[in-house]
Amino acid sequence: MRSTRATVNGPTGRVVADQRGGPAVPRMVLGARLRTLREAEYVSREEAAEAIRAEPALITALELGRVSCRPRDVADLLTIYSVSDESERAMLLALTEQANTCGWWQEFEDVVPGWLHTYLGLEQTADVIRGYEVQFVPGLLQTEDYARAVIDLGHADASEDQRERRVELRMRRQRILHGPRPPHLWCVIDEAALRRPVGGPDVMRAQLRHLVEVCELPHVTVQLLPFRAGAHPAAGGPVTLLRLPQRELPDVVYLEQLIGAAYPDDPEQVESYRHVIDQLVTRAEPAPVTRALLLRMIDGLDAR
Repeated sequence: MRSTRATVNGPTGRVVADQRGGPAVPRMVLGARLRTLREAEYVSREEAAEAIRAEPALITALELGRVSCRPRDVADLLTIYSVSDESERAMLLALTEQANTCGWWQEFEDVVPGWLHTYLGLEQTADVIRGYEVQFVPGLLQTEDYARAVIDLGHADASEDQRERRVELRMRRQRILHGPRPPHLWCVIDEAALRRPVGGPDVMRAQLRHLVEVCELPHVTVQLLPFRAGAHPAAGGPVTLLRLPQRELPDVVYLEQLIGAAYPDDPEQVESYRHVIDQLVTRAEPAPVTRALLLRMIDGLDAR
C-alpha cells in the first residue's frame, strides 16, 4: 500500500497527517489543539459540552483523540474558544475531516473490536514502537502459522473464516516493517514466550528462525528477558509504548488485556511505563546475545 501524506499549514505550525494511520493521529493533533484553546479561554469541559449539546465525557474523549467529531461541532467550539483567525479555523476543520476518515483496517471491522482501532492507527504511524511481551511473540514479528495458532487459542468459538481474517489482518499490519519509512521496533520478549511450544515444534522452529531473520533488519531490535533476570516491574502483562512523528503529541501507552485494552494518558503514568520499559531493556540480554540464544533454541528443537 502506498503511503500518502496530507499537509495542512496554520499559525500553530505545520501539521502532517500520515494517512497510513487513518484517523488516529489527526484526532490526537486536533484534540490537543482544542484542549489548548479551551484552557486558554478558561472554558470548562462542561461549558464546552453544553455549547455543542453533548456530555462532558465527549469533550474529554475528543481532546484525547479517542473519538471523531462533526465539523459543525468543531466550528462551534472554535467560536466559543474565540478563534477568529480564518487560517487556523481552516487548518483545524481540515484536521476534522481527516479525523473522520477510515483506516485500511476498516475492511476487517467484523473481526476488529472497537478498542483496537486506535492502536492500529497509532501502530501504522509511529516512529518508534517499544514493547514487552510475556505470553507470545509480538504480533508484528509473528509468522503466519504462529499467528494462526495464537488466534485459534484466543478465538476458539469463532468461525474458521473469522479466524483466517484475523490472521490476514495481523499479516497486513506487518507491512510497516518493510515499507519506505518503517518504525524502529524494539521488543523485549520474556523467555517464557520463546520456550512455550505454540502450534507445535515445527511452527515454533519456524517462528524462532523468523525472529533471527528480522533481527537483521536495522530498524528491529529484539531482546530476550531470561528467567534468571527474576522478578521485574512489568510482570503483570504486556506493555507497548508508541512514539509518534508529531513531536507535540505525547507518547501513547497501550495495555492489551484478554477482552479489552487500556490507554493510560496521565503524564506521570506514561512516564512510569517508559521507566519500566527502560528497566526491562537494561535487564534483558543484548541483541547480539539474544540472536545467539535464539539459534541455540533452534538447535535444541532440531535435535529432538
